[in-house]
Amino acid sequence: MNKEFLVFSGTKTRYLAEKICAALGCPLGNLVITRFADGEFSVSYEESIRGRDVYLVQSTFPNSDNLMELLLMIDAAKRASARTINAVIPYFGWARQDRKDKPRVSIGAKLVADMLSVAGIDRLITMDLHADQEQGFFDIPVDHLYASSVMLPYIQSLNLENLVIATPDVGGSKRASTYSKFLQCPLVLCNKSRRRPNEVATMQVIGDVTDANVVLLDDIVDTGGTITMAAKLMMENGARSVRAIASHCIMSNPADERVENSPLTEMVFTDSIPYRGNSTKVKQISVAELIASTISRVQNNESISDQYLI
Repeated sequence: MNKEFLVFSGTKTRYLAEKICAALGCPLGNLVITRFADGEFSVSYEESIRGRDVYLVQSTFPNSDNLMELLLMIDAAKRASARTINAVIPYFGWARQDRKDKPRVSIGAKLVADMLSVAGIDRLITMDLHADQEQGFFDIPVDHLYASSVMLPYIQSLNLENLVIATPDVGGSKRASTYSKFLQCPLVLCNKSRRRPNEVATMQVIGDVTDANVVLLDDIVDTGGTITMAAKLMMENGARSVRAIASHCIMSNPADERVENSPLTEMVFTDSIPYRGNSTKVKQISVAELIASTISRVQNNESISDQYLI
């Protein structure tokens, strides 16, 4: 076992933590989560972490047990005299609640940031936050990784002719613009309006996709309504093919059915969240080596920006 740092995982992100440890060349730390009949649970480190730098890998996707597990892991590490506590949260849940968009609502992302800080983390490693400015919710170092490090090479490997990068909503225009500049291809936008959360009312395509192989970009896919409506519009406007790439695979019902029945050729995610569905069009690309490289660089006080393509 590495004498300087240890890697531990919560229940639902163990699949990714094991890949990270394989890339780092170290075993996954021994952590036991005991569950009681009423749903309560407790966390116990089964090896000494005194004076060690610990990395706690846990995405905070629904249900809220994942966040609670992480908070207890942090508290237990603090009480066990870990030297530093580093939360590795590939998918930062509640990130869509990043502002007051109407009266009398919570800012969930800030609340979760405060909870993690009070629990005792010294550093956050996360990927593709819903809004970049959410890094400012923390008063500790935040290493914000980008899925583009694995997604851009994948897009290039497809060797698509007449490639067009598109975004299913104007909010993703910055990300899509960065991709299009790197790939030196045109950018197309979709303008949408919503009746309520997870329900798109209208959508229009801004740009020309005639005879193009379109790649739609987004940060998350939840119910799949926006991304599949955008794919349908692209095909109706003359696209040759449409693929979708997103960082985080939430895929709530009825997302599987929508993606499977859509004109999408494929739907590509990272493995920040495990995919439990059955759509034949869904594919996941691992970010384990990216996160492992970041942990190694943090330990060696090296720059992490060198691993970014954009």
